[in-house]
Amino acid sequence: MRSGPRKPVELHTDRPHAARVYDFLLGGKTNYAADREAAQRTLLALPNAALIARQNRAFMHRAARYLAAEAGIRQFLDIGTGIPTTPNLHEVVQAIEPRSRVVYADNDPIVLTHSRALHTSHPEGRTAYVHGDLCHPDGILDDPELARTLDLGEPVALTLVAVLHWLPKECDPFAIVSRLLDALPPGSFLALSHVTDDFEPKALDEVAEDFRRSGSHVNVRSKAEVAEFFTGLELVEPGIEVLQRWRPDSADIEAGSLADTDIPLYGAVARKG
Repeated sequence: MRSGPRKPVELHTDRPHAARVYDFLLGGKTNYAADREAAQRTLLALPNAALIARQNRAFMHRAARYLAAEAGIRQFLDIGTGIPTTPNLHEVVQAIEPRSRVVYADNDPIVLTHSRALHTSHPEGRTAYVHGDLCHPDGILDDPELARTLDLGEPVALTLVAVLHWLPKECDPFAIVSRLLDALPPGSFLALSHVTDDFEPKALDEVAEDFRRSGSHVNVRSKAEVAEFFTGLELVEPGIEVLQRWRPDSADIEAGSLADTDIPLYGAVARKG
């Protein structure tokens, strides 16, 4: 991580932010009144929102374990990382291979503040944090901290977990994912999760409208639209699935009790040939 003088950051605690709402739903403490109010409104429209957050987190853990243990990936670029919650991605992959290198990127100032303290690498590996905007992928790719941490000549796992649906309308998420993948060599992977209204259209519309009123955006997509992110890539089995059905962990009793339509997010992992 960077050392030396650090500029103070404006946390914008007067309005909700997706990362802090998500933290609240996970039972975290890094959130403010505006975030808690937005989370409560989300729970009114979508009563299983906290369950959805937990299952999204569990998907990230399973995808990270697959990438590190089975695919042999040792470099990770996690964009839209959110507020650090143990175990975070670097803890999962460095438990498998301590030499793994992870770059986190997010545009929320409070994530920047907490990442400085909590994204602590295993001594054999490395973690770094880039304060960058997914709508401007070149700013992330060109950041010196990324260059010091990752070798883009070797395979990298790009993880975009529950972030693409938050992009504002003026940002083209498909072009952004394509640009990021173009910067990575063959043998790299894309792992993502994305909200859908295939199952709960009315509830998701209420949630999206509430966030729009507070200045955020939620762009739900169908399974066919989510599949467009993986164009030209080789999907890892079982392909694009609702999160609780993507390589489920037999020890996850909660996931095993869920119906196929209980979690309105799709997830998948795919390899760049």
